[in-house]
Amino acid sequence: MTNRSENERENGTAGAVESRSARLRTTHDAADAVAASLRPDNTDSIRMVVEGETLTTTIERETTGGLQSTVDDAVVNLTVADAVIDTVRNYQS
Repeated sequence: MTNRSENERENGTAGAVESRSARLRTTHDAADAVAASLRPDNTDSIRMVVEGETLTTTIERETTGGLQSTVDDAVVNLTVADAVIDTVRNYQS
């Protein structure tokens, strides 16, 4: 019988930490501006890619609780950034 740690050593996964991930796809009139406003606060666990009006935010964390907290923060930050940019654009018009 082979135990889990023996399988991990054989497969090269000993000590590997599984991560949890989430991908958020949001659309914005100014996706570049939204991404730029959020990037200074991003940690190594957050990646953003802008394609046209779509902002894809990928989050990877080691724990489910950490992932949930980071996703919650990201959604709030995306909402606020989008609202501020829309307000500025409407004010300038």
